[in-house]
Order: sequence, then structure tokens, then C-alpha cells
Amino acid sequence: MAKVKITETVLRDAHQSLIATRMRLDEMLPILGKMDKVGFHSCEVWGGATFDACLRFLDEDPWERLRVIRREMPNTKLQMLFRGQNMLGYRHYADDVLEYFVQRSIANGIDIIRIFDALNDIKNLRTAIKAAKKEGAHAQVAISYTLGEVFTHEYYMNYAKQIESEGADSICIKDMAALLTPYEAASLVKDLKSAVKIPIQLHTHYTSGLASMCIMKAVEAGVDIVDTAMSPLALGTSHAPTESIVAAFQGTEYDTGLDLVLLSEIRDYFMTLRQKYLDSGLLDPKMLATDVNALIYQVPGGMLSNLLSQLKQAGKEDQLTDVLKEVPRVRADSGMPPLVTPTSQIVGTQAVFNVIMGERYKMVTKEFKGLVRGEYGTTPCPIDPKFREKICGGEEPITCRPADLLEPELDKLRKECAEWTEQEEDVLSYAQFGQVATKFFENRRNKKYGIDGDHLDAANKVHPV
Repeated sequence: MAKVKITETVLRDAHQSLIATRMRLDEMLPILGKMDKVGFHSCEVWGGATFDACLRFLDEDPWERLRVIRREMPNTKLQMLFRGQNMLGYRHYADDVLEYFVQRSIANGIDIIRIFDALNDIKNLRTAIKAAKKEGAHAQVAISYTLGEVFTHEYYMNYAKQIESEGADSICIKDMAALLTPYEAASLVKDLKSAVKIPIQLHTHYTSGLASMCIMKAVEAGVDIVDTAMSPLALGTSHAPTESIVAAFQGTEYDTGLDLVLLSEIRDYFMTLRQKYLDSGLLDPKMLATDVNALIYQVPGGMLSNLLSQLKQAGKEDQLTDVLKEVPRVRADSGMPPLVTPTSQIVGTQAVFNVIMGERYKMVTKEFKGLVRGEYGTTPCPIDPKFREKICGGEEPITCRPADLLEPELDKLRKECAEWTEQEEDVLSYAQFGQVATKFFENRRNKKYGIDGDHLDAANKVHPV
């Protein structure tokens, strides 16, 4: 049995889960050298919501963040999370933009790209897998794990075989809503291992309080790599604590070989940061609590807080239970999409409208209509044609790969942002975050010329990402 390997998430998913992705590069810098000595399988440092948060709230260039981390961690594989054809944005992008984004990500320091699609639609992953392989990176494809009648082990095994046949180097079970239970984790890992020959990684959140147990059973069942987070930013909606997992397997056949003394020194650093976040109110102690509602409502932690804030804005927060009951109904109507960005936001917002309007689908969001029409890809279950007609009217459903309908757009985007461009990657920031990126470019130029612009420090503004 090979030793279990660890992917450390403290620099990306841990702070995305606990403090809305607000950790700054200057807070990471002092500890990067020490983290580089640990011997992690990889460190997840980029992608997900970090790109958006850098531009929107932190007045930081995400590309510069990646270059600095690469420079300070020369011995560690750097990993990112990538939403397939959605890249790091919220719509599908043309293949030329996606290919260029992957190429620049790898050129700036990424070694492993974890690619997922919110609908588990293999068509939406092909271009990203090919692009990563072409540049010599490790292409890992994540299975968005969820529950429902259609989501049997056979479903996951078939998807895993598709992923392997498309050329992926490894597979990740992405349990974003903390729905896995320990024995189910073991059983699923065994079945996936029997279906494919490439390595299997487990990514599970602590929300329901089961992550450490899931990791232990998955490791015993043969999982190759697990995601953890340094303990000061672990637990709650984050991940299982790195040091505890390392200690759990010490002296066994699964021993990670990582040094607990060195990890303890790194812990001390992040404890100081944790206290700073608690003192500033950035870290809400509630985010560290266990919530078994995750298993009852099957709603990821970030989605739950989004639903609550939408209801608060409408003065209807007393209707949260009604909305949580409506989410699975909306999900069933729309083809049982796994609830992960962007489908979690699309389904959740529609459920809120259904409840506060007092009539289901009286008002339909543009995104929900797009999901039902097929603009995001093929849903795991077919959508009732009568329901589709009710939502989309006479519009033809999309049955091909949605990106096949998109014209190349890189040249057009380059022209649009030409006046702001200072590095070749700027067009990719602009492609995904338009006005937000333009505002960032404007601030960057003002600083360069010593102009004191009216830049607001938005780092403490609340914005769900």
C-alpha cells in the first residue's frame, strides 16, 4: 500500500470556505518558504473564487499572486481549481479564450489543474483537458459528488471511465456539500478504483462533521491523495485538519511521511492569522460549527449563506425553511444538477423567487431559463419537455456542446481592453470579470502615476463568491 499523499488547501479553498476568499498575498508570503519544505503532494493556491476576490476586493493582480507563490515555493506542485468551459467566471467561454487561459496559467506556475463541470457533462471538459495536456500540466478531473436517484455508483463509475478515456491524469471526488459519509466514501473509492487505473483523490468539506472519518475510510479503501487544511483554518465549512490527518496515519502503512514538528510551526503562523480574522469579524465563529443540515438539505455551506442573504434583502428570512424545501423540487424540475458553482446559485435563486412570489415559476431568472434550455450543458436527468416549454417558451433546446455555438472571442476581447493592457494576461482577467477588471486596471494605472483615485477599500464589503 502506497503512502497517502496530502494536498494542502489553506491558501485557496480553506479561506474561500471560511472568510469568503479574503486572505491577501502579503499574509501568505511569510510562511510560503516553510510550507515549501513540507513535501505536500501539492498546494492548492489559485482558481475557484480567488481570481474574482483578488480583482474585486483585494486590489491584487491574481497573476502576480501566482507568480510570487511560484517563486517562493519552487519545490512544491501548485494546483488550481478550474470550472471547465466556465473557466473562473460564470458563463461558457469560447475555446480560444479557454486554451489561452490554460496556457498562461501553466506558464505562470500551475502544475496541476483540477477541472470540473457543474453538470458532470464530459463535453464541457474536453477542451480544458486537451489544453492542460498540451502544455504538459497534470489534468485532474473532478466528479461533482451529489445525491439523488440517478447518482448511483454505476453513474459515477461510468463518468470516471469517460474521464479516463478523455486523457485525464487523475480523478477527484469533489464532495463540495459535505454529503459523503465514511462507509459510503470507502465503498465509492473501491468501486472507482475497480473502474479506472488512474489515481483517485478525495476532496470533502467538514460541514457535516464527517470529513476526517471519510478520509480514514477512503484511505483504507485505497484512495491515493486527500485534501486537508492547516488546522487554524480547518473544520466548519473548510476541510479536515492537516496535522490531525498526518498524525492519524503515522506509524501505519499509510504514513504520509510529513513532519509534524514542521507542520506545528506552520500552524503557529496561521493561528495568528486566524485570530486577526476573528478580531476583524472576517471569520464568523458560526462558520466553524458542525451542521448536519448539510445532509438533510444537501445544500453547500456557501449556498446556504447566499440563500439567507437573499431572503434578508427581501425581508423574508423567516421563510428559509420553505426555501430549503423548495430547492430539491427546483433541482428535480431542472434535471437534477449537482449543486456547485454556478448551478447552486441558479437553483437557489430560483427557489427563493418561487417562495417569495407565492407562486412557483411566476418569475424566472435568465440563468434558470438558460439551465433548462441547455446553455450550461446536458443535465444528469432529462428535463420534461412540457416544463422546458413553460420556462423557455418556443426557444429550441440546446443539445450540442454549448461552446460549439460560440465564435472565437479572444481578438475581440483584446481590442476591448487594449487601453488597459500592461501584461498579456490582462485580457483573461477582462474576459471573465469585465467591469470589475477594468476598475482594477484603472486603480493600477492611478497608482503608477501617483493619482489618488477614489478607490474604495472593498476588502471588507460582503459579496458572495
